[in-house]
Amino acid sequence: MASPLPSPPPRVRVAAYVIRRHPSPALLVFDHVDFPEAGTQVPAGGVAPGEDPERAVLREVAEETGLRGARVVRRIAVDGRPHPETGQPRLTTYLLLDAPPDGPAEWEHRVRGDGVDAGMRFACRFVPLPLAHPLADAQDAHLSRVGPGWGATGGAVG
Repeated sequence: MASPLPSPPPRVRVAAYVIRRHPSPALLVFDHVDFPEAGTQVPAGGVAPGEDPERAVLREVAEETGLRGARVVRRIAVDGRPHPETGQPRLTTYLLLDAPPDGPAEWEHRVRGDGVDAGMRFACRFVPLPLAHPLADAQDAHLSRVGPGWGATGGAVG
């Protein structure tokens, strides 16, 4: 009898809780303009070989939202949930970042470069905390570790 195939190694990822503190706490989120069914998300993505999570999260925030000047505060959690659609293993490090104090409350960003997201349009915005609705893929699961009661309380973010 053949032994089962070993499971692939997890995809190493980061996810960003970018918080703007003034005038009141708000979280940076975005929606795919051309794929609204993807749901509201925080910036997240893969970590390159040899790249540390702090560098990766700043790169992902800049690539997906165009936001520059965010500052990494600390790591919050490591989440081992598999991909919700493929079931493939993932290991996601969630990090807390402080947003620059100035800048718009909402904007549209088109991803540049030659990566898999190139050309995608994201509608970015800061939403008040606590969240009124959960994020796609339960990305808000660790928000309560940042601020008490900051996790979502309702249905999908619209």
